[in-house]
Amino acid sequence: MIRQQRFSDPQLEQIIEEAAIYMCACPGQVAVELRNLRSLYRYQHECEQDPANDRAVHRVIAETTLRAHALMEECMDKVLEIEGWDRETLRMPEGMRRRRAELIERDH
Repeated sequence: MIRQQRFSDPQLEQIIEEAAIYMCACPGQVAVELRNLRSLYRYQHECEQDPANDRAVHRVIAETTLRAHALMEECMDKVLEIEGWDRETLRMPEGMRRRRAELIERDH
């Protein structure tokens, strides 16, 4: 498990769901990539434990994944701040929600 996480797995799920509902794909994409990085790290950590594997290879991948994860969490922090998401509920700001509703209404 990646020890330092700004966002829990349930929080990432909330961001993905919120982004999908309100058709704002970018925060959701960042959250998906964070989940993928966590999965990659777990996989490499498991491979590193197997004495039959070249531990150095898996250690390099795991360490690089940790750095990428830290950068993507920083990115997520900035995106949520720029867009004005509620940091307690991880809900998209009302203005962005209204914009989606207006687009749907205009298309009908």
